[in-house]
Amino acid sequence: MNIRLNENFARIKPSYLFSDVAKRVREYAEKHPDKKILRLGIGDVTLPLTPTVIRALHKASDEMADASTFRGYAPEYGYDFLREAVARHYASFGVSVEAGDVFISDGAKSDLGNFVDLFGDVAVLVPDPVYPVYVDSNLMAGRTIEYMAGNAENGFLPSPAGLSDTPRLIYLCSPNNPTGAVYSKEGLAEWVAFARKTGSLILFDSAYEAFISDGSPRSVYAIEGANECAVEFCSLSKTAGFTGTRCGWTVVPAALGALKPMWERRQATKFNGVPYVVQRAAEAALSDEGMAECMANIAYYKENAALIAALLRKKGIPFTGGTASPYLWLKCPDGMGSWEFFDKLLYEAQVVGTPGAGFGGAGEGYFRLTAFGSRENTREAVERLDKLL
Repeated sequence: MNIRLNENFARIKPSYLFSDVAKRVREYAEKHPDKKILRLGIGDVTLPLTPTVIRALHKASDEMADASTFRGYAPEYGYDFLREAVARHYASFGVSVEAGDVFISDGAKSDLGNFVDLFGDVAVLVPDPVYPVYVDSNLMAGRTIEYMAGNAENGFLPSPAGLSDTPRLIYLCSPNNPTGAVYSKEGLAEWVAFARKTGSLILFDSAYEAFISDGSPRSVYAIEGANECAVEFCSLSKTAGFTGTRCGWTVVPAALGALKPMWERRQATKFNGVPYVVQRAAEAALSDEGMAECMANIAYYKENAALIAALLRKKGIPFTGGTASPYLWLKCPDGMGSWEFFDKLLYEAQVVGTPGAGFGGAGEGYFRLTAFGSRENTREAVERLDKLL
C-alpha cells in the first residue's frame, strides 16, 4: 500500500486500556486454569434485561415477522416514540428537554467519539483521570489536549478556577468514570457559567445518571443556561443493562445554533439508525414499569458497592464513589503503583480491577473496582481482599 495514513493514530496507545487488562487476565488464566478469577474490572453489567424490556423485544420481533408491521431502515435520528420517551424521562426528574433535540444512537461511547467530527482545530479540556474515549478521539483528530487534575484535594471534581478565557471543548462526566465523584448543583453551575462566559462548549457524559439519588444534578440541563453551552450524552447501558443491546442518545439543543443541523447532517451521512426492536426495548425501559425494574437492578449493584466500600473502610483505604456510582476509586495501599497493585490482586487473590494509571497520569497510584459483578462473586471477592489487604 502506498497511500498516506492518518499519522495522528501514532499519538494514541497501541491498545485500549480494557484490552490490556483482558490480555493480562487471559495470560494468567491460561497459566493457572485451576484458579477462579473474580472480575471487578470492566464496567459490564451482569443482571439480565428486565421482564418489561424482554416483552417489548419479543413483541417488536413478532412485528418484524409480519409484512403489515415490518420496519426497514430506522430514522437516522431515532423513532419519534423513543425521542419522546427520552424527553419524558428527563421530565421525571425535573429537567426540560425537547424531543426534537434528542438523537438516538447505539450508545454514548459512539457519539462521544463521533461528535468531534463537527469541530476544527479547537482547544480541548479533559479531566485527569479520564474515560479514554475523550482523549483518544481528539488525538486521532490531531488536536492538542489540556488536562485538569482531579485529585483528593478537589474531591476528584476539577473546577474552572484559574483557567484562561480560551474557548474550549470541555469534557465533564458526572457521576464520573472512573472516580465515581458527582458534581453538586453549585459545582456544575460554575462550569456552565465559565462555558457561557468564554464561548466554550461542554460535552457532558451522564451515562451513570440513574445511580444518583441524593439530589445532585442528573443532567447538565438542570443548570439554568446549560442549553446554550452544553451537549449531553447518555446511554441505557448501565441504567437498563443494554451493554449488549446498544442504545443511547445525545441531546443537542436548538439553542446551540448551527451545531444541531450539523449533527443531523453528520448522522444522516454516517449512521443508519438503531434497530426498531432495540428502540422499542428502550422505550419499554424508560416506561414507569420498566424504570422501576431498572432501579431495582441498580439498587442491587449499589448493595454490591456497599460491600466493597465497607471493606475499604475497615482496611483504612481512602476511596471515593460507590454511593451514586457503580465505581469505587481507591488509593493503592502501601504506596503501590496502579499496575503493581493490579498484579498483586490478580496473582495473590485472583481478583481483577482496573489500574488507575490507565485513565491518565493523575490516576497513577489509584485503582478502580466495579460493583457490576454478581452478589456471590462480589462477596467472595471481598472475602479474598479482606485476607490479602
